[in-house]
Amino acid sequence: MSLASADEIPRILVVDDEQVIREILAEFLTMEGFDVRTAEDGEKALVELSRMRFDLVLADLKMPVMGGLELLAAIRKHQPHVVTVIMTGFGTVETAIDAMKRGAYDYILKPFKVDEVIHTLRRGLERRKLEAENIRLREALSLYKVSEAIANSLSLDQVLETVTEAALHEVDSDAVVILLSDGEGQMFERAHRLSQHYNPPETHAWELGVVDASALDDWFAEDKPLLENGGRALRFFSEPPVGITVESMVATRLRMRDRTLGYLVALSFSASKHFDEGQRKLLHMVTSRATAAIENARLYENLQATFRQTIRGLASAIDKMDRYTAGHSERVAAYAQILALKLGLPPEKVEIVRQAALMHDIGKIGCVMNLNKPGKLSQQEYEVFKQHPDHGRDILQPIEFLHPLIPGVYLHHERWDGAGYPLGLKSQEIPLVARIVSVADTYDAMTSDRAYRKALPHEVATKEISRCCGSQFDPAVGHPFLEAIDDFRSSGTPLARILEEG
Repeated sequence: MSLASADEIPRILVVDDEQVIREILAEFLTMEGFDVRTAEDGEKALVELSRMRFDLVLADLKMPVMGGLELLAAIRKHQPHVVTVIMTGFGTVETAIDAMKRGAYDYILKPFKVDEVIHTLRRGLERRKLEAENIRLREALSLYKVSEAIANSLSLDQVLETVTEAALHEVDSDAVVILLSDGEGQMFERAHRLSQHYNPPETHAWELGVVDASALDDWFAEDKPLLENGGRALRFFSEPPVGITVESMVATRLRMRDRTLGYLVALSFSASKHFDEGQRKLLHMVTSRATAAIENARLYENLQATFRQTIRGLASAIDKMDRYTAGHSERVAAYAQILALKLGLPPEKVEIVRQAALMHDIGKIGCVMNLNKPGKLSQQEYEVFKQHPDHGRDILQPIEFLHPLIPGVYLHHERWDGAGYPLGLKSQEIPLVARIVSVADTYDAMTSDRAYRKALPHEVATKEISRCCGSQFDPAVGHPFLEAIDDFRSSGTPLARILEEG
């Protein structure tokens, strides 16, 4: 048998209590190009299996100390990738067939012909090769799906969740820890998850411990792969786990050009589960694909933060035009958010509603007049005031990332009955975001002090909104708002907390 390299030579463990049989099989199998080791019983076979990787075990059924069936059970439990073939005499064929039902690949009858043994072993190894190829194909498919999920997300939390799930399931780890750089030279634990299949010890308290980022920095400074089994893994913890034992650890680096963004650490607490080089390479591929996505997600988060700061700054500029309107935009945003959540809108829509409410009066910057003077506005002043939705749209139009807010800013003075402005839209023609902002804006206007009147009591304001449902307001928006605002007031949650969370 011609083999390309030592890595491709199948390794076979022959287990039999008869020395002559062990020696005959070892000699012939070695002549056929196999790498052969021998053991005289099941217990010694397990010792050999713990020392090195085997592709196939050829074991006698009847042996002292530990027989073939017990050995088979141990192999199936701890090293299921190993192919097992049972040798037996004519009198125990039924037991050999039972062994196949328990996971053995095949059985060989004694006395045997060496050619038949070699033929059976080759078929078993070919089956193992096909199974390994299927595993690699499944891994490739999983990796493709993970890559797609990572590439299609700009949410850092979603990217990390996808990477964590891949590390838990694709390499069958018990726990995953992700460390990320804070951008200022420090690492912090950004996420950690336990596998749902791992059951921590119930007899005593346990803790996962703290992975030492500086130890990882030192190790990866030499660009070495990190795969450790047993106690050596503990040197990568600043605070070791309590109540559990780290049996195996693999870590990969999240690297963007010459910068380290963080580390992915997979852990096994099971004595029977040690990571191998193939699993380390798989995690390395996952982190390689995740690195750019994490960087993009962070940039997007920074952009979103700048976006929110910009909106808050503009809203503050509007409210500072008059002391009576101080805080109006933020309160309207809080009420609109409460209503959007009540209506069951998805998070991204809730955020658009909140931001549009913050910006709903941005057009007043274009109204060069005192909108909060004592008494009513003159007709001419009212016509100027009515232009602020148009001004708001014109202000936001050149700023592309603010476009989703335009419907709420431009159309929040439309009425359900069509008597509003600037377009006279009615009913469902009015975008939902504008209908939400309209109710929130009206409620805060009524319950806040103005130059021309004192704030109205909550009960008076809600009664007025209820009366105007079907005329000024969409009933499917107005009534839920009344329920939501009552629930909010009953909860005792300060409005300031909603503003801070926004």
